[in-house]
Amino acid sequence: MITFAPKSSHISFRQSSMTSDEGYFGSLSIPLFGVLTCAGVYFLRRYLKGAQFNEYVKAEGKIALVTGASAGIGKQTARELNLRGATVYMLCRDRVKSENAKIELAKLGCNPTRLILKDVDLASFATIRKFADEIRYEVDKIDILVNNAGIMFYPKFELTEDGHEITWQTNYLGHFLLTELLLPLIKKSSNGRIINVSSSLHKTADSVDVSIVNNKKYFNKSMPYSRSKLAQVMHVRELTRRLRTKDPRTTVTINAVHPGVCFTELMRYTVFSRKYILKIISPLLWFFMKTDKDGAQTTLYVALSKNVEVVSGRYFGECKEHTPSSNSLDDTACNILYNQSLEAVKLSE
Repeated sequence: MITFAPKSSHISFRQSSMTSDEGYFGSLSIPLFGVLTCAGVYFLRRYLKGAQFNEYVKAEGKIALVTGASAGIGKQTARELNLRGATVYMLCRDRVKSENAKIELAKLGCNPTRLILKDVDLASFATIRKFADEIRYEVDKIDILVNNAGIMFYPKFELTEDGHEITWQTNYLGHFLLTELLLPLIKKSSNGRIINVSSSLHKTADSVDVSIVNNKKYFNKSMPYSRSKLAQVMHVRELTRRLRTKDPRTTVTINAVHPGVCFTELMRYTVFSRKYILKIISPLLWFFMKTDKDGAQTTLYVALSKNVEVVSGRYFGECKEHTPSSNSLDDTACNILYNQSLEAVKLSE
């Protein structure tokens, strides 16, 4: 038989007291840890959402055009512009998707009479020219042009009907032509604003030379996207220079934006779009990546904010100006690219 000698009451009292204190603080530590963890998660998620455009700016009477407005950032941009009073032309390749998007936006409070669908395929210069010919008879000005549509990590080298690598034309050349054709209407606005939705990946581009971008030898899945996004940043710098050289009093501005890392349909050619992978990692993607609504915030800032009324030729992220890559700041290269682009879309200066 195992027995224990009786302990003094004094010792017993102290041990009992210590056990009570430990239990008290232990009972506090668990909920406190929970509160701190929840707070940490909340503030981390808020940080990852990025800057939000909360400036009170109405857009009644404004005419806005958004490419790729049937989904993702483009759809959220169209939504916010419409809710603020603008008439929004949704320029989309897929009519069924754009019609469904319009129905969804109406359910979210948008005025459907100010959501106008237009069929524009940026991989076809013909559809861009057709739209540009039509719009001049429908509006007398354009206040906002958001060059948003794009594809990313297209899996194979493919030339469009116009003879250009498909990512290069969809993301850059198509928007370049659209902008050139719409400039006369944009100039009629009191403060016409053009926004190129670029990406921080423009900093990884190796070249924007036509002999490179249209050459299968230099193709891989990721580089065409980076090249097109670099071209978009260079575009805003060179068009700003040309506009202000011709007319120092011009009120037209053109800027590029980085929306942040968002999980949208842009990822459809990546491994993340595979259903079995998406099912596993979707909670992580939701937490660590921006939503399409979050991704639209910098675009809205540059399109509407009074703080950037006269700012042009710049690159923005998180609703503030950022420094683009050194390659995009090469004025000679920007001029060469612009001239090559005019030739590619068969326009004269």
